[in-house]
Amino acid sequence: MTSEQLPDRLRLLGLRGVSRVVTHTNGIVMVSLGARRVLRIHQGYAHAPDRVLRAIVRFLDSGLPRAVRRMAEREFLEFPVERHAPARGPGRRERPRPGDLLLIHRLATAHERLNREHFGGGLGSLTIRLSSRMRTRLGELSVDLRTGRPIEIAISRRHIDRHAWAEVEHTLLHEMVHQWQAESGLPVDHGSSFRRKAQELGVLPGAKRILAHRGAARMS
Repeated sequence: MTSEQLPDRLRLLGLRGVSRVVTHTNGIVMVSLGARRVLRIHQGYAHAPDRVLRAIVRFLDSGLPRAVRRMAEREFLEFPVERHAPARGPGRRERPRPGDLLLIHRLATAHERLNREHFGGGLGSLTIRLSSRMRTRLGELSVDLRTGRPIEIAISRRHIDRHAWAEVEHTLLHEMVHQWQAESGLPVDHGSSFRRKAQELGVLPGAKRILAHRGAARMS
């Protein structure tokens, strides 16, 4: 099978609501569905059997129960995509910039304050990092797929550079609602639990994308 045949195979297996399918060899993100319904999927899945592709279709079906989607996610992440489509080069690590420590300290302080004000101090401390790679997203929460526990919050550098600090804190609070979902054992999504909590806190519920990673899932 070739990567050119992968979109047709997925559609034959029930994939719906996707405008375009794009393949890649990124060794971290296996499957991602963008805001414009563009599906990015690892090229190695072109060599996967139908049962693995059906698992991807189930994972992308937001109408299915969370437990079903989580099981499907585990199934397709077990397939060794790198064996069939190795990464073309080593992953790039983002280098720290002057002033990063101050910004991260400021964000960590804001996280502590917002946690106290809105969650009664009940959320755990998380690593906060800055990302230059976010082009449409303002922030994201990474969650460990195995345990469901939150790993870190990332905030877009562009967001910090271009918008007022109050807006950055609003984005941080948005991601903290996702953190609250994860720590409460709830689905980390923009569903009913998110909307209720967001309305309670005055948070805008705009979603950007859902990602499935080899070791972590991300929600913006």
